[in-house]
Amino acid sequence: MALRTKSRFFLDFIKLAGPFWQSENKNTIIGFSVALVVLTILQIAISVVITMWSAALFDALDQQSMTKFFTQAGLIVLIFIANMAVTASHVMVKRRLQLDWRGWLTNKLIGQWMHNGRHYLITHIPGKHDNPDGRIAEDIRISTELAIDLTHSLLYCVLLLISFTEILWDLSGTITLNLFLVEIPIAGHLVWLSIIYAACASTLGWWIGRPLSKATDDRQTVEANFRFGLVKARENSMAIALIHGERHENPHFHALFGDIITVWHQQTNAWAKILLFSSGYSVLSMAFPILVSAPRYILGNISLGALMQSAQAFQHMVSALSWPVDNMGRVAEWRASVERVLGLNEVLVQLEEEIAKPDPHRILIKKNEQSILRFDKLCLSRLDGIVCIEGLDEEINAGERILLAGNPYTGNKLFKAMARLWPWGEGTIELPDDDPMFFMPPRPYLPTGSLRMAICYPSESEAFNQEALESALERVGLTDLIPQLDETGDWEKNLEREQQQRLGMVRLLLHRPKWIMMQEAFNSLNPEDEVEMIRMIMREFPDSTLLTITKQPAVRALHKRQIILI
Repeated sequence: MALRTKSRFFLDFIKLAGPFWQSENKNTIIGFSVALVVLTILQIAISVVITMWSAALFDALDQQSMTKFFTQAGLIVLIFIANMAVTASHVMVKRRLQLDWRGWLTNKLIGQWMHNGRHYLITHIPGKHDNPDGRIAEDIRISTELAIDLTHSLLYCVLLLISFTEILWDLSGTITLNLFLVEIPIAGHLVWLSIIYAACASTLGWWIGRPLSKATDDRQTVEANFRFGLVKARENSMAIALIHGERHENPHFHALFGDIITVWHQQTNAWAKILLFSSGYSVLSMAFPILVSAPRYILGNISLGALMQSAQAFQHMVSALSWPVDNMGRVAEWRASVERVLGLNEVLVQLEEEIAKPDPHRILIKKNEQSILRFDKLCLSRLDGIVCIEGLDEEINAGERILLAGNPYTGNKLFKAMARLWPWGEGTIELPDDDPMFFMPPRPYLPTGSLRMAICYPSESEAFNQEALESALERVGLTDLIPQLDETGDWEKNLEREQQQRLGMVRLLLHRPKWIMMQEAFNSLNPEDEVEMIRMIMREFPDSTLLTITKQPAVRALHKRQIILI
């Protein structure tokens, strides 16, 4: 995936995540943000105090003064307590801000993704938006947590730089550089050395670490693909076992993990180069300021305390100036995750705009004031342009029993178009006003939780009383499930396919819709039971409209007319 330019990247991220600071809880959010800044300033203040304490301690040791030594020993206790209080408070405030931001952005993306079937429609849109679950669960976490971590550390380094530049400048004094017959006085030489030192290191470190960004993004992609493959196999384990598909799945998993190994080696090589550089850089940063300042101490120009304070101030300045080098890997990880979140958001926004704009090659869905379902010059096409249905003109009145005969694949597309899940095509679908449609797919969705909740879905479990549930279960032949109503489980795995389809009938009996769209909803039942289920629907819902897709010949005779779909 090609990374966008830096200016566009930051603008896109701010546009997506920035409104968090103007959300409904903005007063609390701003309060925590201000508290984080104040605590950061206090952290800097403690760092300055520690360098001053260090100078006083080493001067006391150099002077062999027990009084001054015990004074500094007492002061370190106060510094110790203050540092603990500030650090603990800082962690709590920062983590609260990270969690709130992650929660806000997660709710925003889930709201876009789980809106009017958009989670289904984006699977048909080309682009880099694979594994939306991983992008929402993992990449949003990384994007928000690291954004606050990196911003805080950058602010800390800027304040550190401001605070210690003056200290190091005063400690440096003025040295004279002899160039043949010319003497050049240099004030604050340690400041200039720290800037040159950090600039050279940052430039070299940036050049060495450039491959890490792409390697990090590639790794997140292949890890998500591997995780998705495992989840898909778990969700379809019975189907795989029945046809002995393991011989296909194993090589597939090995191939997916092979991609991880390839990218892992790429990322390892990139990290190795960075760590090779940074490990030597950290050792040199510790020794360099003492080696530079030691001649002035040996010549008696500064005290031991001033030498140690100079070394600490130099290290703080170099540390602040080295922020790009120290955080290069985290910035790469953060940017890769943000790119993935932006990619999902962009395709969702693009999808909304695509559906909203007038287009001659989009199906128009509107409602009429009558209890009539009407197809006017309806054409359904696939994404590649191949037409599935052409010129469908039909009018279905309330209470009719219609069999959609012919190609079941085309009937499936027609149901999706009626549910606003397939906008590709032309013509108009007029839906009956205020009459919700109840779609019965071959496999009803049963969410994990109590059986009662799974049966009542998408309504709340409190919407139907115990008597209604027991009566519906008895009528469809699932009396044995009544004692399990309040048990929790993964019902898509715990129940046989036939039981699941019978639960779909239970839902229908509970919700009692006026328009029923049934797509091979009982194809796992034996022919006699399937016919009986259809008869039950017709008895229970004499005034409801029924559109049926089925391959069972005996069911066809129960319908008054057919619509042939090619």
